[in-house]
Amino acid sequence: MAQPKPEPVDPAQLPELAMATMKSAKFPMLASDDAGQPRLRPVSPVKVEGFTVWVANLRQYHKTGEIAANPKVELCYLDGDHHQVRITGVAVVEEDAGLLAAIWEKNPLLRSYLGTPDNPELVVYRIEPVRVRFMREWALEYHEVPVG
Repeated sequence: MAQPKPEPVDPAQLPELAMATMKSAKFPMLASDDAGQPRLRPVSPVKVEGFTVWVANLRQYHKTGEIAANPKVELCYLDGDHHQVRITGVAVVEEDAGLLAAIWEKNPLLRSYLGTPDNPELVVYRIEPVRVRFMREWALEYHEVPVG
């Protein structure tokens, strides 16, 4: 079987290509560190703004402790065409009340499971990007995407 030949990537289009991949993939995998053991799980973002991604979590979940001990995380989006976006960042507990209220209002699943926005089990992490990389198909070459 011949090796796939992905289309070349125009560096000026990298942010657009990466965001389109994120939109298409919808559910990234979140990697965190559990005392030296990598852990990976799918997550459902509750807000995306550029390459900053907000993820809802429950305090009782194991990743809460993992992120508290080491907030360095990575999100990996993989769409149906095998394009990848990897966002290396730092998970910060979101504390902006107005933003949390807006997230709550736009997410019926949160309301269904948690009842009220002040449920003490709810933690929303803001993943602040430090590095973003994009790969088209199986090109085996990552392209650095400008973060700012």
